[in-house]
Amino acid sequence: MRLLDQPSPNAAPSPGGLLRSYSQGAAYDEMFDRTGSPRDHYEVLCRRLQHISPEEFWRRKTMTDLSMRQDGVGFTVYRQEEGIERIWPMDPVPRIIPAAEWEGIEQGLVQRLTALNLFLNDIYHEQRILHDRVLDARPIYEAAFFRPEFMDAVVPRGIYVHVCGTDLIRDRDGRYVVLEDNARTPSGVSYMLHNRQVLKRVFPQLFEQYDVRATDDYPAALRDVLQHIAPAGAADPTVVLLTPGIFNSAYFEHSFLAQRMGIELVEGRDLLIDQNRVFMRTTRGLKRVDVIYRRIDDDFLDPLTFRPESSLGVPGLVNAYRSGNVALANSIGTGVADDKGVYPFVPAMIRYYLKQDPILPNVETFRAAEASQRSHILANLDHLVVKKVNESGGYGMLIGPASTAAQRAEFRGLIQANPRDYIAQPTIQLSTHPTFVDGRLEGRHVDCRPFILCGEKIVVVPGALTRVALPRGSLVVNSSQGGGSKDTWVLAN
Repeated sequence: MRLLDQPSPNAAPSPGGLLRSYSQGAAYDEMFDRTGSPRDHYEVLCRRLQHISPEEFWRRKTMTDLSMRQDGVGFTVYRQEEGIERIWPMDPVPRIIPAAEWEGIEQGLVQRLTALNLFLNDIYHEQRILHDRVLDARPIYEAAFFRPEFMDAVVPRGIYVHVCGTDLIRDRDGRYVVLEDNARTPSGVSYMLHNRQVLKRVFPQLFEQYDVRATDDYPAALRDVLQHIAPAGAADPTVVLLTPGIFNSAYFEHSFLAQRMGIELVEGRDLLIDQNRVFMRTTRGLKRVDVIYRRIDDDFLDPLTFRPESSLGVPGLVNAYRSGNVALANSIGTGVADDKGVYPFVPAMIRYYLKQDPILPNVETFRAAEASQRSHILANLDHLVVKKVNESGGYGMLIGPASTAAQRAEFRGLIQANPRDYIAQPTIQLSTHPTFVDGRLEGRHVDCRPFILCGEKIVVVPGALTRVALPRGSLVVNSSQGGGSKDTWVLAN
C-alpha cells in the first residue's frame, strides 16, 4: 500500500489527509521506506491518519496539551539564571518499534549495562582493565566524576548503576547506535509513562489494532530493585526518594515516581545521620531509612565529603553509605561511566569483560585529549558535532554544519585550552518521524531513550522516551532546547 506522493519539500498541505503532503529528507524515516510506502508495522496507523482531518487532529493535539497541563506535567528550563516552567510537549503520533527490532535493542542494552557495572566495580577495586593496558588510566583519573575516595568501597550487591537511560539514534541506514549512556541520575521515565496515559485518553482508537507492550509496571519494578539492594537484616526496608526540591527541573518526575512507588519524597533537610545510620523526620518521630533513590548528583550529596556549601544533601551520608547502613541508587562514582570522554571505550569494555562484540555500536568519536584526534577536530569544526564531556541537556555543544564562524572560533579556543573537556562526532542525520507541526505532519528528527533497571537481574522497560527536535532541521532533541516527545510503542508480536 503506497500512501505517499513524493511532493517537493515545500509542498502545501493537501485536503486528502494528514499524510498526503508529507515529504522525506535524506535521513532514515521511521514510518516510510524510500519508495514512500509505509513500513509494515506502520500500515494500520497510516490508514487511520489518512482518515483524520487536520482540524480533528489539531483538536486531539489541543486535548493532549490540556491533559498535560491539568496533570501538572512540566519541566523547568534554566536560562540566564531564571527558571521558566513549561508544560511537557508531546506529539500524538506514536513511534512504533516491532518486536524483533526491540529484541536486538534489549540484548544490546543488557550487554552494555553488564559491562558498565563490571567496569565500575573494576575501576574502584583491582583496576585490571588498566593494568592490562586495555584502557589508558588518564581519561579515567581525569574524569570529573571519578571518585578516588571511593576506591575499595563495597557497594550493595556489587551493583553501581541500578537505573540507566541510554540514548539511541538511527543512522541513515536505519542502524541503531548508542549516542550516550546516562548512569548518574537519568531522567525522563515519568514522561515516558505519562505520554502513554495521555495518548490512551486522547486517542484510544489508535491502540485498537496494535498489541502494545505495557510500561506502567515500571514503578513497581524500580521499587523491587531498590528493595533488592537494602542492607542485610532489613526485612521490610524503608525506601525514600531524595530530591533537590521543587526548583529542580525534574521535580515533577521525582514526585511522580515517589507517589507511584508508594515511598516518601524527601529533601536533605528531612534526613539526619545518627551513629552512621540514616533517619527520616516524621510527625511520629524518627524513622530508619534503608535505601535512598537519590536524584542529587555526587557533588551535592554530602557537604562533609563533597561541596561544603551544598545545602541539598545530608551531612554524614557518605560515611553511613560506606558503613553499609544505607544503600544508594545509583551508587556514588557512577559518573565516570557516562563521562563522554570515557564513552569511546565502552566497546573495549564489552570485549574485555564479556568476551563479546558489541551488539549496539558507538558513534565514531574523536577525543580532543589525543593530539592527533584534536588536530582532526580543529580542522573539521564545520563538519563535526563537538560536545563538552560533562554537560547535558543540549548545552555545551557545537553543531558544526549549523554553526557560525564566530561560534567555531569560540569552540576552537575552548578545545585548545581544555582538550580533555571535549569530544567530537560526525554529524549524523538522526532518523525522522511524522510530527504534527503547524497543522500538518512533517518529518522531525528523533532519538530514543530506553530505561534499564539492574537489580536481581537486568530488565529493559518495553518502551522508551522518544524525543523530538521540533524546530525544522534541528538535531537537538532536548526539551530544554525546544524539543518535544512521543509515546513509544514496543509491539508484542
